[in-house]
Amino acid sequence: MAAPLAEAGAAGAWLAGRRLVAIDGTCLDVADTAENDGWFGRPGVNKGERAAFPQARVVAVAACGTHAVFDAAVGAYTTAENTLAREVIDRLEPGMLLLADRGFCGFPLWNRAVATGADLLWRAMGNMKPRYIETLSDGSWLAELRPAGNAGRKAEPLSIRVIDYEIDDGRPNDNTYRLFTTILDPDEAPAVDLAVAYAQRWEIEAVFDELKVHQRGPRTVLRSKSPDLVFQEIWGHLCCHFAIRTLMWEAADHAQVDPDRVSFVAALRIARRSISAARDFPPQDADRGWRHAIVLLCRRLNPARGIAATRGSSNASTSNGTSNAPTTGTGPNPRGHPARTSSGSD
Repeated sequence: MAAPLAEAGAAGAWLAGRRLVAIDGTCLDVADTAENDGWFGRPGVNKGERAAFPQARVVAVAACGTHAVFDAAVGAYTTAENTLAREVIDRLEPGMLLLADRGFCGFPLWNRAVATGADLLWRAMGNMKPRYIETLSDGSWLAELRPAGNAGRKAEPLSIRVIDYEIDDGRPNDNTYRLFTTILDPDEAPAVDLAVAYAQRWEIEAVFDELKVHQRGPRTVLRSKSPDLVFQEIWGHLCCHFAIRTLMWEAADHAQVDPDRVSFVAALRIARRSISAARDFPPQDADRGWRHAIVLLCRRLNPARGIAATRGSSNASTSNGTSNAPTTGTGPNPRGHPARTSSGSD
């Protein structure tokens, strides 16, 4: 059974005592058979035409620090991403901090995720207007979130914390980003730390690249010709990815380096060679082969990335004093909320 790999305190894997995990979805081309087409469906393209292949949709939850996919739901292309997300969200656990983009951010999924006891850090959709309560010392603000429309009049509000920030990286950028979180205490997780941590949501995009481009092969169509076999093939790919990521995590732990320095492509090649060579060795030598693969990976470490040394760090500045750091606001921005000129002002 797949489970997160990083132990407590591992670099880039935790924030405020919570394991950083991210949710997102992707689609995979499947064999163009009548059975697959009828079950999975396919996207439309220009001028009323349809795509060349049916597609399966996958929604996955991955650990940000190790890229290990430890939960997923697989369905038809015609099944909405948010519908599939319900299945994996229901299996969240206390002690996790789930990162999600604004496509997931609506009251129904938020409420469902809160019920699991996990904490949330999601980018907000522009049409969501939480009710302002008070501004906190770090510039974030407490608010109440209700469902839209008539349902919101009777529903019990959910307490959230709102973080408005901009990214100052030296390039023109007038965008203001808004995050919702269930971590209400700024002393536990300051606004800047949360804004920096949200950038790790992109780690799951790297997971899909590993799975679809390097492991499966670019533009490769899954070969199974019936829905049952398509599901089996997809789960096989997910299990293979988890095994490779486990190997990479153990190599990083052996070398005492950030997992980002272990190459997925190198691990994939070593794993493939090891499987080919395994025919010449008895099963009891499998552990020796695993240890040998770890040694080979440790000899092929990537150079340290700049972000790898600081990701998960709480040293970012709330002012322009730190390059590339988010700059948090001082209260609700004027879009439908009371303006604030300084933290804690009325």
